[in-house]
Amino acid sequence: MTHRSSDGVPVDDPAEIGRRVLRLRGERGLTQRQLAEPAYTAAYVSTLESGKVRPSEAALRHLADRLGVSYEELATGRPAHLAAELRLRLTDARRALATGAPEDAAELFRTAHEEAVTHGLADEQADALLGLGDCLLESGELTDARDRFAAAERLLADQPLPRRVPAVRGRATAHLLSGELRYACYLLESTLDELDAAGLHDPEALLLLYTASIAPYMDMGAHARAAHAAELALALAPRVDDPALVAGMHRGVARTLIAEGRIAEADASLAKAQELYRQLHIRTELAHCHWMRGYVHAQDGDLGHAENELRTARDILASKRAALFTEQVEVELADVLRRRGKTDEAEALLRPLLTAGDDEQGRAGPLGAGRGAVHAGGAHRLLGLIAEERGDTERAEEHYCAALSLLERSSAVGDLADLCRLLGDLLRRTGRVEAAMDAYRTGLGHRAAPGTTTLGPAPATPPM
Repeated sequence: MTHRSSDGVPVDDPAEIGRRVLRLRGERGLTQRQLAEPAYTAAYVSTLESGKVRPSEAALRHLADRLGVSYEELATGRPAHLAAELRLRLTDARRALATGAPEDAAELFRTAHEEAVTHGLADEQADALLGLGDCLLESGELTDARDRFAAAERLLADQPLPRRVPAVRGRATAHLLSGELRYACYLLESTLDELDAAGLHDPEALLLLYTASIAPYMDMGAHARAAHAAELALALAPRVDDPALVAGMHRGVARTLIAEGRIAEADASLAKAQELYRQLHIRTELAHCHWMRGYVHAQDGDLGHAENELRTARDILASKRAALFTEQVEVELADVLRRRGKTDEAEALLRPLLTAGDDEQGRAGPLGAGRGAVHAGGAHRLLGLIAEERGDTERAEEHYCAALSLLERSSAVGDLADLCRLLGDLLRRTGRVEAAMDAYRTGLGHRAAPGTTTLGPAPATPPM
């Protein structure tokens, strides 16, 4: 475990410090006695320089003063203020990610990470890795994103659990976007239980975890858990100072309100999130608010406004080259276009999403298993509907079966049940009654226990 001073500065091992003291003393032409007096002896300095004793914080501060260097430089070998300068650069990288393309921000995070590694700054290394992970999430490189978040977690292994929560949230989000909903829930729930067992009821860490859990809960059909997580997040919000976390909470809560049919309240919650993101100049999250408001309008039957909101979301994300999110919005936009009778435009939007990516558009690959599986299933479902409307039942069945395969692996219960109904109706109309019954039974099986699915016991509720 890393040894730290009272103000949290990591302190090198005694041998390294001893060599540093010997070098600096020689450069300044001081004897051991001159360096030691008046508080210490020459013998103590000799023992320290040979690496045989771990100097106390008080001794290091005395020696640093006599040698004319900062305490941090003597304890770590790093130039004074380096950590603060790296922090400023990481803030600039975060700002670049909020407003621009993920690959441009990634370059800033990479250079900051390299310098942090050179100087042994573990906290700054971890924060640079978290930033790189977020860049990779936006560009759709989910395996690499998971690796960065896992590396950040390992670097912070000796830190309190709340410090590691952003890395856990990042890993869970990468699994969610890959279509691994159940594992995303497991990561978030096990971390909540670990926080509770340790009595670490940190409001920001809890808010981050509860907000992140809403999406996989909803996709899995665990609506009761999603609603409970939203209630806890709302209760925690007044104790959190970070406006970006509060905005994320409002966006997550809106999804549970939509599911409950509370459309006006959902829209109000999204409006709050949108205003905060505007003030913070976080364009990706602002696009997500437009995206969800489009979904709200679509659910309410207002397809004109839904199309406008989804196009706005798509334009923002495309301008940022946030490839995966752009493709996911295009699936939902295609759904609205089909419902508005713009079938050809919807099909033209969907087909490229399921084929090899176009590098000029910044894609990391097509939607499918391991990358946007739920939306890939949605794209196949829509293409199946379009084919069926044109009387091409064979092509429709192919798309429905492709969607079924993707959604079964992801455990997206609500989408699965709807798809099984569509497939069953198609099979019944083409005279395959037994196969239709099997499809209906599959759909009913996935809807058998709404709100529970295959998740284990719900995480303990923390004292608020």
